[in-house]
Amino acid sequence: MTTPASDPWLIVGLGNPGPEYAMNRHNVGFMVADLLADRIGGKFKRAGKAQAQVLEGRIGPAGPGSRRVVLAKPMSFMNLSGGPVNALRDFYKVPVANIVAVHDELDIDYGTLRLKLGGGDNGHNGLKSMTKAMGPDYHRVRCGIGRPPGRMQVADFVLKDFSSAERKELDWFVDRAADAVESLVTEGLERAQSAYNS
Repeated sequence: MTTPASDPWLIVGLGNPGPEYAMNRHNVGFMVADLLADRIGGKFKRAGKAQAQVLEGRIGPAGPGSRRVVLAKPMSFMNLSGGPVNALRDFYKVPVANIVAVHDELDIDYGTLRLKLGGGDNGHNGLKSMTKAMGPDYHRVRCGIGRPPGRMQVADFVLKDFSSAERKELDWFVDRAADAVESLVTEGLERAQSAYNS
């Protein structure tokens, strides 16, 4: 599914707002969005009516290869992400196929990435909310966090900080996820998948 090169992309890092959630596994999408903001060289600011922080910029090589992007972090809490994302989609006139959700994924080993277009929500409340708001046909950059150990509840696991062992790899993991987003936006899904779907 190709869209005109002039159409903007909306890259949504999913997470929960507030310092107490900042290093949670559930917030890896925010971490990737923050790194992309650093690379663009801008600061997030509150979006007008949408309950989100946004940054507009360009990704990719200078010239015709670069793409206009809106980075977003919904400030609504994870299970209500769809409302802010849909408001931003309307405001910036972004085709659904040009939306990228960057999120934690339980069914993939920690440190592994998978990129795809469309599909189910796999019990992820952020995706569930986005799909309810605008259908499933957006891109996903799925950042593996693995399954909870033993009998730990999923909700407890995703709202815990990364372990000290995981934190040793976290910068590399977030960096690679940001690279995957850039590749998806500038080179297309198939190329990005072959490079990053480990």
